[in-house]
Amino acid sequence: MRDDTSGKPTAGYGDHYTRQATSRPEAMDAFWMPFSANRQFKAEPRLLTGASGMFYRSVDGREILDATGGLWCCNAGHARPRIVDAVQQQIATLDFAPTFQMGHPLPFTLAERLVAIAPDHLNHVFFTNSGSESVDTALKIALAYHRARGEGHRTRLIGREKGYHGVGFGGISVGGLPNNRKFFGSLLPGVDHLRHTLDLERNAFSRGLPQHGAELAEDLERLVLLHDASTIAAVIVEPVAGSAGVVLPPVGYLQRLREICDKHGILLIFDEVITGFGRIGKAFAAERFGVMPDMITTAKGLTNGCVPMGAVFVSDGIHDAFMRGPDNMIELFHGYTYSGHPLACAAALATLDTYAEEGLFERAIELESYWADAMQALQGLPNVIDTRNLGLIGAIELASRPGAPGARAYDVFTRCFHREDLLIRVTGDVIALSPPLILDREHIDRIFRTLAHVIAETA
Repeated sequence: MRDDTSGKPTAGYGDHYTRQATSRPEAMDAFWMPFSANRQFKAEPRLLTGASGMFYRSVDGREILDATGGLWCCNAGHARPRIVDAVQQQIATLDFAPTFQMGHPLPFTLAERLVAIAPDHLNHVFFTNSGSESVDTALKIALAYHRARGEGHRTRLIGREKGYHGVGFGGISVGGLPNNRKFFGSLLPGVDHLRHTLDLERNAFSRGLPQHGAELAEDLERLVLLHDASTIAAVIVEPVAGSAGVVLPPVGYLQRLREICDKHGILLIFDEVITGFGRIGKAFAAERFGVMPDMITTAKGLTNGCVPMGAVFVSDGIHDAFMRGPDNMIELFHGYTYSGHPLACAAALATLDTYAEEGLFERAIELESYWADAMQALQGLPNVIDTRNLGLIGAIELASRPGAPGARAYDVFTRCFHREDLLIRVTGDVIALSPPLILDREHIDRIFRTLAHVIAETA
């Protein structure tokens, strides 16, 4: 049933679906939740039924301050009117169109908008549906690029310890989080890893980028000596490692990686699924750090989290290597049914407009000092062994309880949600923060006042 003049669902259908979305389910067993302790969660669910601006609404009617931007993705806050309107109008106009040997206007328009805010040489975009797909796409492009240039012997991929690059087989192979790897066999062959850059002994409680550790980039030279540069296709790193607990690059580290990759003809891929679209200031971390990769993988903030979408930004040199041979030849045998989906494109275009109208790419720099002051003020609280911050991202690392790693931070997480109406994220014993970029100083004050109280309470 549809009102032909408005394109909106009639009250009968709308009420039915609204009730489903705002009531506690009668049964919860069928849904196998991702990255969750299912039995623990279902014994005491934390259900969200609505959102607006900086706040979620819980199933029991409480307003929950969102200090995580959903899952690192709602950079412009929740239910923003321009984005909502764009998606509603698009689904009533064109719900789906294929992009295999066909097309519709929006992905072409969106790609042009995206390259306009990307580093100068990244002038091509390949659309995916998630960060995981963006990473696997970038890895495949890297391998195929070298083959197209007559260097098909470059097949080795280099990741980094503590890196997170999604959950595809390519992503977990170059990733460096043990629990994401150990259950799934031998993964991709021909992968190696740089050492991570987390160094609490020298860098604990750094304000902004840590001063020590740039020399760890030389680890790439060690791998070049071990494997020979002629076998290495690409290095992939997160400029800021999010899922490992907000691990920041030491001053000069990324610049040195770029130099070594250039020296040996190795592609450098930045995974900016978390840092892209304003999280640490500027549109991309590449711009903030002044280091230009050959590809950038993105997702999350691309559509403000409201419709799944990812994008891989590709340099002119890589793209042009494929554009040879007969015009009727498919240049890259890769893609997804939903690449450039109409709803995702509409959401992304409206999201970019919202970012621009509200100056959100600069917001993290404007509030960075106030945010850092609040982070640093937690030093000296019981069991706080480090704080890390840059832009509007942060981490508070807690000492683990003997024999119970992760339990202390999980207690902080659940108490914040159930008692203090604050949503944070924890990974192990690290509290990770990435609030929507629309927050103000009062929100920052509340976040850290609450955390200070709960951390002390759980000591």
